[in-house]
Amino acid sequence: MIYFFSTILPQFLDNMQRVIGPLTYTSLNFFLFVAVTALVYFLFPAKKFRWVILLVANIFFYMVCGWRFGLFILFTTLSAYLIGLWLEHRAKASKKLLKEKKAEWSREEKKKYKEKTKVQMRLIMTLALVLNFGILAFLKYYGFFSGSLNDLLGAFKIGFSLPTLKLLMPLGISFYTFQTMGYVVDVYREKTPAQRNPLKLLLFVSFFPQIIQGPISVYDQLAGQLFEGHSFDFTRFKHGCELILWGFFKKLVIADKAVIAITTVTSDYGAYNGTTLTFTVLLYALQLYTDFSGGIDISRGVAQIFGIDMIENFRRPYFSKSINEYWRRWHISLGAWMKNYVFYPIAMSNQFLTVSKNIKQSRFGKTAAGAHIAKVLPTSVASLIVFLLVGIWHGASWKYVAFGVWNGGIIMLSILMQPLFDAAADKLHVNRKSIPFQLFRVFRTFIVVLVGYVFDVAPTFSESMRTFWLFFTGQNFQEGMQQIGSLGLTSNDFNVIGLTTAFLLLVSLFQEKHEKEYGENVRQFLDKKPFMLRWAVVFVGVLAVVVLGVYGSGYNAADFVYMQF
Repeated sequence: MIYFFSTILPQFLDNMQRVIGPLTYTSLNFFLFVAVTALVYFLFPAKKFRWVILLVANIFFYMVCGWRFGLFILFTTLSAYLIGLWLEHRAKASKKLLKEKKAEWSREEKKKYKEKTKVQMRLIMTLALVLNFGILAFLKYYGFFSGSLNDLLGAFKIGFSLPTLKLLMPLGISFYTFQTMGYVVDVYREKTPAQRNPLKLLLFVSFFPQIIQGPISVYDQLAGQLFEGHSFDFTRFKHGCELILWGFFKKLVIADKAVIAITTVTSDYGAYNGTTLTFTVLLYALQLYTDFSGGIDISRGVAQIFGIDMIENFRRPYFSKSINEYWRRWHISLGAWMKNYVFYPIAMSNQFLTVSKNIKQSRFGKTAAGAHIAKVLPTSVASLIVFLLVGIWHGASWKYVAFGVWNGGIIMLSILMQPLFDAAADKLHVNRKSIPFQLFRVFRTFIVVLVGYVFDVAPTFSESMRTFWLFFTGQNFQEGMQQIGSLGLTSNDFNVIGLTTAFLLLVSLFQEKHEKEYGENVRQFLDKKPFMLRWAVVFVGVLAVVVLGVYGSGYNAADFVYMQF
């Protein structure tokens, strides 16, 4: 038995990986896998057990993509399953005892018992969070922590250092950890019942369309759809395929062209002037959005083929009029997770409410400024903490810490100083509903977003600081145009990026204008058009991907940006 698990099984799985090949979104193997899974799923006679087909597909997908890390996702599932049952059992036992002692206990005794139960349940929940986020933190941040500490110890000439460990990240660990711990917190809050079938919980944790890069789903929104058997629906199948095609268009035609130039710059970052770096940051804004949103479109499209609707993750973020709005439109599932499980617990904590109350009761709190600060201080500080965590989540580096502080700091200041902004607008007689002012707000927000992107693009924090300096001192348009021309893209490539970006902008403007009618679903709009026009649009989309997309023999499509998470 030991020999089987230590030698035979690993060899079999390695051979299986070699024979099957990669199951990345942009590979033919992935869509053969989806087609076979869908065929078996819809032909399976027992409709109520079709979730088993999805579970088998999840296991197969994870075994092919990263079987060596399968124990991590199993541990997360098992710990969430057991602790979820423990939490539910403790809550039910508490209610039962309170009911039995209703006439016997005083109000004070009942209150004391409820508080004791709440503390116990919080400790149980904390156990799950510490175990799973501890694993994530160790694997993702040990190198950053040990390197920073060793540098500090070396600066003080202390003869001690932490060992260097070569740690690999299991596929999708950030996404499935956040998603599963959200389930545990919801069980603790008694928002959702504990799942009594561990295999069904594993299905929720490992659903293959979202394991690579999300979205981070909520148990109540996704689980029921996974567990019920869906019948084949041609409209949903068609809509799913159209969304996949749109994702391919953004990924292969725009993002994977743009990333060639960006990679050329980042591989020799110090060789480029301020003009080229400005262009690179702008191009990165386009590449990041089309890469991430394109990947999410593929994920949601695949899920829709199976009759499953995953939550929307983008809503045209570059049209945002404030940085706060931008983060409500960008990576919506991460923002919702942070709001529900981090922001509210901090902002509504007794400590913050007490501080706010003390400020309000002070002499300063009697002034207009003091009353405003007392009111918004919990939310503003909670926002800063949330975005510090968001920055750290994006990567183990000081530049990502700076990224989080920048976004959180801007949001914090905008909340605290809102009365000053309003007063200035009134003093200047600004028509806040006018189109020019709305466009100004969009432009201002986009600039703030671009500043944050500098931390993404620059290899290190110090390089990001140098980049800001070059924005003002290193502008040389003529030299910059020569450098841009040597970034690995031809003039035709830049023309394609420009034209397809313009088309993307037109579609986004249509979605923004008709949001109440169609939302992000242009497919419903197309359904109302004549048959020939609908299929002509699809044909042109396929042709654009085939003719203009970056793929083919000898080329590996660039990994999705958020696969590293």
